[in-house]
Amino acid sequence: MSTSNTKMLSENRFKKAIANGETQIGLWCSLTSNLATEMIGEIGYDWLLLDAEHAPNDLGTLLPQLQGLRGSFSEPIVRTPWNDHVLVKRFMDIGFRTILFPYVQNEEEAAAAVAAMRYPPEGVRGVATLHRACSFGANADYFATANETACAIIQVETQSAAERLEAICKVPNLSGIFIGPADLAASMGHLGNPGHKDVQSLMRHCVDTCRTLGMPIGTLAPAQANAEKYLDWGYNFVAVGADLGLMRVAATEKLAAFKKA
Repeated sequence: MSTSNTKMLSENRFKKAIANGETQIGLWCSLTSNLATEMIGEIGYDWLLLDAEHAPNDLGTLLPQLQGLRGSFSEPIVRTPWNDHVLVKRFMDIGFRTILFPYVQNEEEAAAAVAAMRYPPEGVRGVATLHRACSFGANADYFATANETACAIIQVETQSAAERLEAICKVPNLSGIFIGPADLAASMGHLGNPGHKDVQSLMRHCVDTCRTLGMPIGTLAPAQANAEKYLDWGYNFVAVGADLGLMRVAATEKLAAFKKA
């Protein structure tokens, strides 16, 4: 049996790390560029989020990015555009093992997300025998290990979902919670102001709830002060920026330096 696809056959280190409460630092990838993602994959982030919700990513752009990350230390995570088991099946068949589901509102929707990632009888993932995730049939152990390496993370981004957090955390085989500060703020009447004290208070309550229940929790925090604060609170996987944002900042600063000259 061929074992050349070592990245695909390895354990999900990210899933194991967050389950153990280890800090995992990530970066958002929205450029839809396989070259940019490959370059970022050489830097050493624990995880990279390839965004298919708010960035123009689809199967055609995600596949070459996954190929660029083969052998990378970073765990590739895809944010699916919706909690849709058909999309999940296709994302997993090309090689994703960790999926972030947006706008999950309750435990029933969380359970559906988990089921979409797992083969029967634990879930509803459709079975194909010749796809990239199983090394096109060369990995005879794939079906025995796929459910074990699957990592379902659901995004809590409304006040109503936060109020259901304890019940959501009790969904079997759920691997993590992700708080979306911007949408959470919008749902609370503070659009564009995730730093509002009420939003921050709820984010603190969410991490306290998850830690009490033993559920890993993460968030997005491009500002370093926020990232440090959230890590101090107990968030254990945090995206500390986005490729698009970093490019904009660097390009703006470069132009400003020459304008002053």
